[in-house]
Amino acid sequence: MTTLAPFAPVAPPEPDLTPETVLARAEALAATLVERQAETEERGYYAEDTHEAFARAGLYRILVPRRYGGYEFGPETFMKVSMALARGCPSTGWMYLFGAAHALVAGTLFDEATQAELFADGDFICPATVAPAGSARPDGEGGWIVDGTWNYCSGSPYATHFIGHTLVSGGEGEPPAPMLFIAPRAQFERLDDWGTQLGLKGSGSHSIRIDGGRVPGRHTLGGHLSQLAVTEQTPGRNLHGPEYGGGPLSFMLLELGVLAVGMAKGALDAYEELMRTRTTAFFPIVPRTEDPDFQFRYGEATGLIAAAEAAVLHATQQWKQLCLAEAAAFTREEELRLATISREAVRLAWRAVEGQLFPTAGSSSVRAGERVERVWRDLSTLHSHAGNGVFLSTLANRELAQAHFGTAAAQ
Repeated sequence: MTTLAPFAPVAPPEPDLTPETVLARAEALAATLVERQAETEERGYYAEDTHEAFARAGLYRILVPRRYGGYEFGPETFMKVSMALARGCPSTGWMYLFGAAHALVAGTLFDEATQAELFADGDFICPATVAPAGSARPDGEGGWIVDGTWNYCSGSPYATHFIGHTLVSGGEGEPPAPMLFIAPRAQFERLDDWGTQLGLKGSGSHSIRIDGGRVPGRHTLGGHLSQLAVTEQTPGRNLHGPEYGGGPLSFMLLELGVLAVGMAKGALDAYEELMRTRTTAFFPIVPRTEDPDFQFRYGEATGLIAAAEAAVLHATQQWKQLCLAEAAAFTREEELRLATISREAVRLAWRAVEGQLFPTAGSSSVRAGERVERVWRDLSTLHSHAGNGVFLSTLANRELAQAHFGTAAAQ
């Protein structure tokens, strides 16, 4: 058995950094991403100098607990930073969010000694997938030997770790049971298999392959991330405070709403630029800013996007308030209620882009590679994400009602 040395808290690189400053840095970086969208798509992920700029700005440490050298700025700052980056480049925002978000998972669910190992390098970039794949067998020393390939690992190009799920023997006469595991970068390989999809071509959502990887037992949890209950004290709540005791499912699904709003705001930026620089195609020929129809479309889209932003950010505040209440407050029903708010934010953002901006921007503005066209593709692809297209559109509604009324799922 491995004996772990006592842990001594580590100061973050900039002890006096504030949430306001880190958000301002993200917004400044987002402005530089607009002109790099095409190269990001061509590469399949954002550039190394962008990654280095994110690291210098502290973006990978927003959700890392402070005792491990992170900033522990909480969910609202993280969501606003992610929204800003998605506004500048949807692929970059997606890749950043799904790489950096899972510091909250690790900081919530694992014990103190394991967290000290996982966060040893400060920056924590950890894609996660929820579809079980591969296999795991006991290594005879309390750990597991893991093999398999996991698809859609957004954030993998610069990942320090990977969270995956597999199925393990549930015992004699029992069905296989899910197991969550965290593997360090040395144990996995990123495959060069991303970039041919309709949208989010630059999101770094490559597959990860593990061939005989060794995972210590303390780096695993029995169960599935979407099903883990937090109505009891989590290790993170005891170690760091209430915001490391929140529901992982609802936070994971709120992320989709945040990204959709950021993308839609980018499309609105592009539409505004078109209004300021182009004229109407039919008489009277006037600047688009003076045309009542373009004014209406812009106003309609602005309202939809603003409503989506208000909904998803307020839902994030509700997530935090549930954490602050008590562990027992974060029930399955509350998790699903918050998740459905995110679903509606996605729908509002999509209505703005698909119904107002894309069809009236003009054919030259929706050619391949144009900003409005790119957001349309990326939001279309977001709709195909399993969390949004499968879970939120159907399963969440039924499960929410079942949790509320105390009824069993139909067999």
